[in-house]
Amino acid sequence: MMTLPNKNPCPLCHGVDTVPYHSDRARDYLNCLVCALVFVPAVQHLSQAEEKAEYDRHDNQPEDPGYRRFLNRLYEPLNQCLAPGSRGLDVGCGPGPTLSVMFAEAGHSVALYDPYYAPDRSVLDHPYDFISLSEVVEHMAAPGRDLDCLWDSLVPGGYLGIMTKRVRDRQAFATWHYITDPTHISFFSEKTFQWLVGRWSVAKEATSLMIVGDDVVIICKGAAPI
Repeated sequence: MMTLPNKNPCPLCHGVDTVPYHSDRARDYLNCLVCALVFVPAVQHLSQAEEKAEYDRHDNQPEDPGYRRFLNRLYEPLNQCLAPGSRGLDVGCGPGPTLSVMFAEAGHSVALYDPYYAPDRSVLDHPYDFISLSEVVEHMAAPGRDLDCLWDSLVPGGYLGIMTKRVRDRQAFATWHYITDPTHISFFSEKTFQWLVGRWSVAKEATSLMIVGDDVVIICKGAAPI
């Protein structure tokens, strides 16, 4: 008997070993048995117009001290890793770039990329000492492709800083506020990041993972400095 192709392969590792994880009135959520990513099937994603309409409702500005405190969870540990005058890229900066301002205030130069608000993809062709993604990876429809592209833009010894809430277990997932945002479609756990680091280490170069609190990870392209 012919085996039919899986219509919902994992968007991170592209594996076909995916199983139901949770369902609610709005969407279904699948779990990859290889990399542990939990994701929403592509057929249930918002259109680009619907997605942008959701983002246009955000009103985050660099003058907002509360927003800066929020971003500081990623900014502070990542900035501590950087040499003076490092060159960075802030991905998913939104309509009110703020993390880039914070890094610039510390003496770093930062380029911006956002598919809706700073869509110049030529910035992805340059090398960077660090790349920051604050509340971004959960919006990625193709995280495997996108993260590989960003990883390739990092110089040896560079840092990828990611802030995103992490999956804990199925029971917590069922009542998790994070899944109620219709633009959130890819959900990472610590196991997912460990898989990602392992793949990059095997395929490219030694890679190290730093877990910082409940929602920040920093991945070093090389062995992390002691």
